Amino acid sequence: MVSKKSRKLVREKKHRRMRNRFAGTPERPRLAVFRSNNHMYAQIIDDTVGNTLVAASTLEKDVKAELEKTNNVDAAAYLGTVIAKRALEKGITEVVYDRGGYIYQGKVAALAEAAREAGLTF
Repeated sequence: MVSKKSRKLVREKKHRRMRNRFAGTPERPRLAVFRSNNHMYAQIIDDTVGNTLVAASTLEKDVKAELEKTNNVDAAAYLGTVIAKRALEKGITEVVYDRGGYIYQGKVAALAEAAREAGLTF
């Protein structure tokens, strides 16, 4: 009998493989995305020193107040605009997009497209 690997383990393995290919630098930090069943989180990270430069999530009061639900495509798109605005305030215009092992569709794609429209380039 063949046992099926859990989705979480498969995603984590994909994420490790992706992280071998790219890393965030001070000139071009990494925009990392994590999504749970209830919320989404986005961070802009400088991997050379391991610092989080900018962060946003649907758990924050000001973000949550604007949303009807925190786990749908609309919430992801709003989070993309929030993280992009905060990054531009810090002077970050160019990032590397780290989708965290998730498939580039739905919420992950909506966050990326909204961040692009708000001024980030990747």
